[in-house]
Amino acid sequence: MKTALETTLEVLERGGILLYPTDTVWGIGCDATNAEAVARVFAIKNRPDAKALICLVGSDRQLEQLIPNVPEAAWDIMDLSEKPVTIVYDNPRGIAPNLVGPDKTLGVRLTSHPFCRELLRRFRRPLVSTSANLAGAPTPKRFSEIDSAILNAVDYVVPLEQEILKSTPSSVIQLKAGGQVRVIRP
Repeated sequence: MKTALETTLEVLERGGILLYPTDTVWGIGCDATNAEAVARVFAIKNRPDAKALICLVGSDRQLEQLIPNVPEAAWDIMDLSEKPVTIVYDNPRGIAPNLVGPDKTLGVRLTSHPFCRELLRRFRRPLVSTSANLAGAPTPKRFSEIDSAILNAVDYVVPLEQEILKSTPSSVIQLKAGGQVRVIRP
């Protein structure tokens, strides 16, 4: 029998869409380098593609592959943050073009979730991670609250942590090239 990790990797390799637990809330995700898969995530959420999605990375190295010059402030913010933090960076590279915001930015979170970290280590590409709700609907705090439209639209539901409360979205902070810091979500 295949493990959840092996099945997840197979789904990602063929361009599929996941529903998976993260260090914050349940996420809808895909290979962040696959534009068709990214478009499907937007369609599943019924979300305008002008509203950006974020990526998860599993290591400093993966972050530096997406963001060539990670500002020193980003490392400090990640080290000092008491909860998961998504940082919005300028001019990402190596990802699907439809994942980059109209202002040429990308939100990236270095995840601490053990399953996600191992998945990212083995997959060797970033993952899209967006909350498992339809656009405009509240973010589900439990797996049981996820809309059936989402459950039916994804290609694979990772069978882990389905009884665990997941109610803490990440903080979101934007770092501009000139050194400006803007808190988008505390």
